[in-house]
Formats: sequence, C-alpha cells, structure tokens
Amino acid sequence: MGENDGKSAKPVRWGVIGLGYFGEVHSDTLATMPGIELAALCTRRPERLRELADRYNVSTRYTDYHELLNDPSVDVVSITTHIDDHRDMTVDALRAGKHVFLEKPMARTVEDCDVILDAARQSEGLFMVGHICRFDPRVMLAKQAIDEGRIGRIISMHARRNLTKAIGREQLNKISALMGDGIHDADLMLWFSRAKPLSVYAQEVHPGSCKYPDGGWAMIRLEGDVVGVVESIWHLPENTPYTIDARMEVIGTEGSLYINCAEAGFEIHDSNGIQIPDTMYWPSVGGERFGILRAELRYFANCVAQGRIPDHITLEESRAAVHLMDAANASSQTGQVVYLDN
Repeated sequence: MGENDGKSAKPVRWGVIGLGYFGEVHSDTLATMPGIELAALCTRRPERLRELADRYNVSTRYTDYHELLNDPSVDVVSITTHIDDHRDMTVDALRAGKHVFLEKPMARTVEDCDVILDAARQSEGLFMVGHICRFDPRVMLAKQAIDEGRIGRIISMHARRNLTKAIGREQLNKISALMGDGIHDADLMLWFSRAKPLSVYAQEVHPGSCKYPDGGWAMIRLEGDVVGVVESIWHLPENTPYTIDARMEVIGTEGSLYINCAEAGFEIHDSNGIQIPDTMYWPSVGGERFGILRAELRYFANCVAQGRIPDHITLEESRAAVHLMDAANASSQTGQVVYLDN
C-alpha cells in the first residue's frame, strides 16, 4: 500500500458527497494524495460547498448529488453523509457506474444493506465500505498474530470504544453509540475469530437528550464457544484527554493480546489541561493529512486503478457487522436475547 502505488499517467478523479466533518476530512486527505485528483464536491449547503471548494481549489461543485453522478469525468465517489442517506445514494451511484467508497455503517438495517448489495452485484463500479480499523497497523498486527496461531483458539474478546459528551451531542441524533462506533469492534471480532455470531444480548443507557442512546454494551455468543463484549459509551467528561478511548483484549487458549488505540504516544500539557491528540487515524502535519484513513483511501484507489475487487473487507463482511449491531439494538429495546439467522 505504498504511497506511489496509485500513480498512473491518468489520475483517479474523485468526488466527495457530503461535506460534514468527515466529508471535510476525506477532502483534506484526498487533496494531497499522489495519483488522485479531488475533482468534485457536493453538499446541499451552498455556503459550505463554497467554503471547502475554494479551500481545495475545486471548480466542479454540486448541490444535487444526482448531477455529480451524471458527471462522466468523475471516476470515484466518497459518500460521507447521514446514515439514512446511504442506501439511496449508494444505489444511485452504483447504477451510474461510479466506483463507490461508502463510510460505515453500510446502512441502518440489514434489509437496506441487501438492497445495496443487489445494486453492487449489478454495477460495473467497484464498491467498498470504509471500516477504517481494519487498516490500523496495530489491528493488522493483531490479526496476523491470531492467524499465525500465536494465542491459540480465541475464546473471549472485549472491546471498548468510548467518546466524550461533546461528540455525543453532535452525533446521537443521527445514530446510536453501538451502531455508530460499536460496529467497529463487532466487525473486528468477526474478522479475528472468523466465527458466525449466534446470539446477542445488549443493554443501552440514555442519560442525554438526543434521539439515540448515549452508550451500550453488547454480549455476543459466536460459534466455536467464543464470547465477545462490545462497549461503546459516548458520555465521557468533556475534559477527557483522549481523542477516543479505544482498547481491545483478545484471549485465546494459548495466549492473549491487547490493542491500545487510546494512547497516541504524544501528549500536550498546557493551560487547557492535558490533551492526547490523534496521531494515527487522520492527523494533519505541515498542512497534509496522513495516517490510517489515507492508507485506506490509497487501498481503494489502487483497486480502482488495477480493476481489482477490494477484499481487505468484503461487502458480505460489512453487512454482517450491521446485522450484528442491528440485532444488538433490537435486543436492547426488548430486553431479550436475539438469535441471528446469518
């Protein structure tokens, strides 16, 4: 996944649909990547469109995503919108023949995922859902150690991925903490264990005033006598120094491993207290984004350039993660164990 891998005589022309926080991060990252041209931006908000298009010197601007999809000069689109827009936008993009990078989760329900998958199977464009944690070198080393048999057969996994109240206020009217962030660890547990989930029991808490619960725990039973616990709480104090408190423990019959994505290796102590900024996912240094998101986008750009179906995460695996967290939400609402039919 070297930085020069995507270089070719003709750059991959990329458009971004949705210019909220993460659409801006996508744009900021793509704008400086070799072999990629940030070719078009789209949002329904004219002022926001003008702000970012001027910043990145992008002349092709749309307030209607259908117009971007009809632009033959755009090869790839990032869809970085509200989850409830994912199904229709992705289906439209695939039917237009675009290569599509969709930010996770694929959709809110497994039924919507199936609609997307049907469109993907009929499309000439490549399609990938952005599960960024699979591109984290710490996670990839853990996966490598597991596949080498270094900890034996997995019997237990526990993950926490907790954020501050401030982020909760920004996001919890759109998505629950379990579906929004717990899905990362649900996907990693399925990837690490290669086991089908059999059942899930979840409990959520809703101390805030937003639409969706601020946090939850989901206990998962997987085939092969494996258990996993996913913890995602978006209610940490606002002065919490971590950008994200994310850690994972995997215990096997012959050993264990521990992934710590909270400690970034860098702290700032000043009049505002202690801050531990992101140094891995999409930090900006010297006016340029680097890190795991850049590696993930490079991977998809290489797939497009080479005409190769992305397989670091498959569409079926993305669907499985949504299915599991959708079932967890259902369990929380009923108070009952939910059995998965896979």
